[in-house]
Amino acid sequence: MLDFGVIRPKIKVLSIMEASFVTGPAKNLLEFANRSANSPDELPDIELVVAGYRRGAEPESAFLGAARAANLPVEAIAENGRFDRAVPARIAELVRTLDPQIVQTHNVKSHFFLRQSGLWRDRAWVAFHHGFTAEDLKMRLYNATTRWSLPAARHVVTVCQPFVQQLVRRGVRPERISVRHNSVKPFAPLEADSLRAARAEIPAAQGTPLIVTIGRLSSEKGHLDLMEAAAELLRVNDRFHLVLVGEGIERPRIEAARRRLGLQNHVTLVGLRADVRPYYAMADIVAIPSRSEGSPNVLLEAMISSRPIVATRVGGIPEIATHRETALLVDARDPAAMAGELARLLGEEDLRVRLAAQARRLAEESYSPDAYRRGLIGLYLEILAA
Repeated sequence: MLDFGVIRPKIKVLSIMEASFVTGPAKNLLEFANRSANSPDELPDIELVVAGYRRGAEPESAFLGAARAANLPVEAIAENGRFDRAVPARIAELVRTLDPQIVQTHNVKSHFFLRQSGLWRDRAWVAFHHGFTAEDLKMRLYNATTRWSLPAARHVVTVCQPFVQQLVRRGVRPERISVRHNSVKPFAPLEADSLRAARAEIPAAQGTPLIVTIGRLSSEKGHLDLMEAAAELLRVNDRFHLVLVGEGIERPRIEAARRRLGLQNHVTLVGLRADVRPYYAMADIVAIPSRSEGSPNVLLEAMISSRPIVATRVGGIPEIATHRETALLVDARDPAAMAGELARLLGEEDLRVRLAAQARRLAEESYSPDAYRRGLIGLYLEILAA
């Protein structure tokens, strides 16, 4: 056991994140900050300052608002555009003022600015790599900047083993990379009115089994594959309704697929929802059809909600869930296999109950916020001692 004497040390951390909404990585960060301010054990307390970007007269992002609501110190970094050349100097000034022991960055833009600022030469810089999105050419060009930025970081934390190899190919030394899956905590109790209101949006008869998928509507999330799977499922079982929770650039293609496949009466897109608790509560099955993933919050949230899961074997999913023990896993881009496992779960109540219970137990034992907190603080100590 570590012994810090009578007075426990405190580690000051500046965390820079680009997030308009409270995304999965943002949830993880805020929960870590909340639990680490007054550690209940022998580990140091963490004083975490959250920094985000604010463009011109635009309102503060929901992410920074959530950080303020959690009583965290918040800094807004002014910017005039996505890669404003004045931002690195503003970050350098912020670091000089706050004097954190560790500076951590999330997302491609923040990695780029930190590297450009030169702070990595004399500050402990920890970069968090949550994976890449590739909605368009501009985003792919932004992703390419990590070949220059990330190799300069003192350490890179990523969320699954496949991303380790991805980072090594981009020039990051393997000994500077560690994997840390996301964490999850049980949801707060759900009000009956919220559940009724959410269910009223879904045009399916009461008692119809609901298959729910939650996530942004982008190509890597595999919604088009899920639509094909729903069409396959319809051939053998028409008693289900698929609910898509989320918003994104793929929506027009998904809606076109719904019409083309004759799924208008079996698929509902409810859009973006800040509170996803009703949808987990309603779900008879949670489907995760992703073509690419890191450590998906939707998987952990479904597990802690005791929902049976059908998911693809991508990214960190098979590192967290085990086929036929805590979920049913299929290959990505295989709608027939997804349809087959969905049909199996719809038809086998005992299997649904067993998978859901074992998934809940695993989430509580291995992916709790306290387990994540202890691991990350341990990494901070190693970096500062090196």
